[in-house]
Amino acid sequence: MTSTDEIAELLVYLGRAARGVDTGSNLTAAQWTALRFFARANDISRTPSAFASFHATTRGTASQTIKSLLAKGYLSRCEAADDRRSVRYDLTDAGTQVMCGDPLRELSDAIDRLDAGLKSALRQALPALVGQLADSRNTVAFGTCGDCRHFSGGGATGYCACVAAELAPTDLGRLCINFAASEDRTLALHGAVTRKTA
Repeated sequence: MTSTDEIAELLVYLGRAARGVDTGSNLTAAQWTALRFFARANDISRTPSAFASFHATTRGTASQTIKSLLAKGYLSRCEAADDRRSVRYDLTDAGTQVMCGDPLRELSDAIDRLDAGLKSALRQALPALVGQLADSRNTVAFGTCGDCRHFSGGGATGYCACVAAELAPTDLGRLCINFAASEDRTLALHGAVTRKTA
């Protein structure tokens, strides 16, 4: 039986293996992480401080990574109309194009080839693991609307109680810095852990 230490080691190995693939690009692992984040995050989360939280790094280091991607033409800087101090970063066309060579693609493809039951188990376990680690470190746990307690609605629309606004359909599957795990998910995950340890 696989121990928790072995699981942790395998997760670290997968992360390193995915980053270590040479696709012939001129991007570092940190730059790839930033591009993925800005491609997946919603509007309010595409900021330097949100990226720093997501990447578990300092604001200064995050800003340097963002600056390097701006210089390469992969990100563009957008000022908020109502607050010039607030900025967000969007992928440019060149940034979107370079994402086609993302070294993480091989890992995504490997996950896609898993049995449906294993994929479902990963889909439930990994967000719970991220949440547990964030709680123990007192940091932000990113997630998407469907698993968030602030979200209500269904289908292609929804409402976010945290920002008191209707959500665009394109925002529903995006990473959010205001994410808070829903009670249903928390209870379900604690129930799964209890059943396994019983």
